[in-house]
Amino acid sequence: MLMVGNLFVFMSFQMLIPTLPPYIKSLGASGLEIGLVTTLFSLGAVLSRPFIGFMLEYKDRKPLVIIGVVSLLLITVIYPLSSIVVVFLLFRFVHGLAWGWSTTVNGTAAVDVVPKSRLGEGMGYYGLSITIGMIIAPSLGIYLFQVTTFTNLIITSSVLGVIAIILLALVRYQTPEIVKQTKKESLKFSYMGSLIEKSSWFPAFITIMVTFGYGSIVTFIVIFGEERGIQHIFLFYLFNAIMASLSRPIAGKWFDDHGPKGLVLFCISITFVGMWALSFAHSDALIIVSGILFGVGFGSLIPTLQSWTLSMTPDNRRGVANGMFFSSIDLGIGLSGLVFGVLAQFVEIGILFQISSFFLLIAFIVAVMEGRKQQKRKRLGQPRQA
Repeated sequence: MLMVGNLFVFMSFQMLIPTLPPYIKSLGASGLEIGLVTTLFSLGAVLSRPFIGFMLEYKDRKPLVIIGVVSLLLITVIYPLSSIVVVFLLFRFVHGLAWGWSTTVNGTAAVDVVPKSRLGEGMGYYGLSITIGMIIAPSLGIYLFQVTTFTNLIITSSVLGVIAIILLALVRYQTPEIVKQTKKESLKFSYMGSLIEKSSWFPAFITIMVTFGYGSIVTFIVIFGEERGIQHIFLFYLFNAIMASLSRPIAGKWFDDHGPKGLVLFCISITFVGMWALSFAHSDALIIVSGILFGVGFGSLIPTLQSWTLSMTPDNRRGVANGMFFSSIDLGIGLSGLVFGVLAQFVEIGILFQISSFFLLIAFIVAVMEGRKQQKRKRLGQPRQA
């Protein structure tokens, strides 16, 4: 029930992701302002997560989940009122605050019900709700944006949001005993302490790097399709969804049996190749190929990094670690939108994808170097570090 409810949360939200940049462009926004659509949203999400991460150390899950999804619905409904670029960007920032709240709470509620010995597999299945939502919904959003009005797109998104609220209200949540026994008065809030979980910072850093590379696609893929005359750009998301759905459970079991390192390197490599295939696309054929590669690579990479992050975290710090993980995604994508929004004024978007792919290469190299450092520490008898 939690998986299905979260799927509708992501469906409602993600169908807006590729359509908001071309919509604000139609309002007269510049390249930088188009980039700010992603950046301000991500900033809002990052700012809100330490507060909700702190609350998850002592509060029950259900009321926090419901507050998050209701807030997302309310903000979605008011988007058609924003015909002025500055107002639209303000709404986008507030939307980010609610998104940071909701994703942190929902992900933590999922971790609470998964046995630790099957964390990779369990979060792999839960992650399907995220991946399918992130991949199918944008194609639906693109289709509606092209054949109907922006208002109808918002209505469809809102209906999905209402379904999410109903489903998540029916979930039987499991709050850990250590959280139930913790009193707010016994805790001291520290913004940085609730933003970063030191025990699992390394997979979060890798997440920032790979999502920075991926962020250019999130912001510019619809505009890319328009520039190249590719009418069926939604095929990228469709085949991405199919392959991610097939590969995600396999990747989760591999994680539980063999650990994250080799799996992360494999997924980064496949995603890198997929980004270059997309950059050369002038037809549906390469769009499909790149979608398949992204489904196998990026579709398995994100839940693997999340499981890696949570596997290194104490139970009472799951909310903080989960918030840090999602903040890493938003920070990577948000900074990417800003940087590549500026670069998009000077280079063709296909070249933009190629430039952004090198951040995946950097993530690969850093992961290899860290793996070698840990092997060296092990040989010398030193304690293992993240």
